Amino acid sequence: MKIRTITSFFDPKIDQVESQLEPLSAFSNELRSAVENDGFEVESVRLASSSFPTWLAGTQHDQLQTLLKLEALACGKGWDYLSVGPASPDNPDAYQLIPDFLAATLNVFFSGVISDKRTVYPSGVRACAKIIQQASTLSPDGFANLRFAALANVPPHAPFFPAAYHSAGEPPAFSIAMECADEAVKAFSNASSLEQARSLFLNALETAANRLTPICERMAKQYHVVFKGFDFSPAPFPEDWCSLGNGFEQLGLEHIGGAGSLAAAAFIADALDSGRWQHVGFNGLMLAVMEDSVLARRAAEGALSIKDLLLYSAVCGTGLDTIPLPGDTSAEELSAILLDLASLATRLGKPLTGRLMPIPDKQVGDATEFDFGYFANSRVMKAGAQKLSAPLMSASEIPLKPRRISE
Repeated sequence: MKIRTITSFFDPKIDQVESQLEPLSAFSNELRSAVENDGFEVESVRLASSSFPTWLAGTQHDQLQTLLKLEALACGKGWDYLSVGPASPDNPDAYQLIPDFLAATLNVFFSGVISDKRTVYPSGVRACAKIIQQASTLSPDGFANLRFAALANVPPHAPFFPAAYHSAGEPPAFSIAMECADEAVKAFSNASSLEQARSLFLNALETAANRLTPICERMAKQYHVVFKGFDFSPAPFPEDWCSLGNGFEQLGLEHIGGAGSLAAAAFIADALDSGRWQHVGFNGLMLAVMEDSVLARRAAEGALSIKDLLLYSAVCGTGLDTIPLPGDTSAEELSAILLDLASLATRLGKPLTGRLMPIPDKQVGDATEFDFGYFANSRVMKAGAQKLSAPLMSASEIPLKPRRISE
């Protein structure tokens, strides 16, 4: 088990950014050293700001120059990646800036709100679908969409990118994302019963949290940075030993994607819910198709569909992540997928994200050809979407109350 990222959060004040980041950088570097000295490998350290429309000012050219300076400053102070938070429906023009910002930057992540706790926003859905379509053409492989996600009911301080963002006006904070799909594989392959599988899995995660928590609390106090908690979503690495899809199958499935997979998803999610650590972010199942070797293989075989992944997100999950789609997938089709995702998140009162990746000149069944160490190549999946019309897509808002569960 690794630490996928230590994510630090701040609310930029443009004329004071360097002085804001100096102590936060020292904190991030010292925390990394402290947890590495305790035996944890840290894959990356990341920086996330409050939503960019709240602090970027001036013309689009001015805003881009400010963003580029912040990207360079963050890199110079030791952070690997920067997330600048979501555009939101209360400032619809901000969505339109994101494709140009993606094109001009290398290590900056963006997002857009499509729903929150009470409302689905068709305007946000359409805007995010348009961003995905435009971003897919920025490079021949459609890779820019790795740095953009649609956010459905996602609160601040989730440490995984592109979902990470800070609350405006709050003091600096941090949270930790774990890469722990390997623990699911080990626990489930060594268990003779579900009870033992749950116990082995939770014991591994709670042991890690118990080791890390005192370090985090000590560093938080020393640097006056708020510790928000851990996200133990079992993030994968694209090899079978660290594949959550493999973990599913160790529970007794012939393959993930067939009937019974939902039961496995619910079992793992229920175990994560009972984990005794300070929760932040998702703490759900990260079924990222192209980051997970077994999921990539099952998708290539046609055993795993977008509808399957949406179904599993109803009981667990972080949403639809790194989904390879045909390059000619229309904005209307993307909107239909995102509207389902947004509605699911709001109605069930859970955070979900959509990171969809149309690949230029690719059709359903074509092999993906990414040269990226954190991807397992797959085949382009069928969108399975349709063009939506009024009244669903003409509404300014779709109010949805989270479902009541009778005790």
